[in-house]
Amino acid sequence: QVQLVESGGGLVQAGGSLRLSCAASGIIFSANVAGWYRQAPGKQRELVAMITSGGNRNYGDSVKGRFTISGDNARNTVYLQMNSLKPEDTAVYYCNAKRGSYYGVRDYWGQGTQVTVGS
Repeated sequence: QVQLVESGGGLVQAGGSLRLSCAASGIIFSANVAGWYRQAPGKQRELVAMITSGGNRNYGDSVKGRFTISGDNARNTVYLQMNSLKPEDTAVYYCNAKRGSYYGVRDYWGQGTQVTVGS
């Protein structure tokens, strides 16, 4: 059974920083694709950042240069370092893992953590 548990969200002022963590059980991040998505009220869920098993990183256009995704294989944990935060970064952030198999790719999601950026 796969479980993804996020932590690190909260309230921060514009220009500040937060680091989100996602600890996984039942799936090995380093052998799959791990990432972060976010969803603001009234908007669709969007990709924030992802990291592949080969270490390639992709970022959403709105966070490039400000956010960094990284992983700790020993802890089976993925992090999202968020710097220079803006009010428009306010959203619920979800940890995601993608595992491929013969039948296709399956997504796993955490419960989400709220990030609120004050102006």
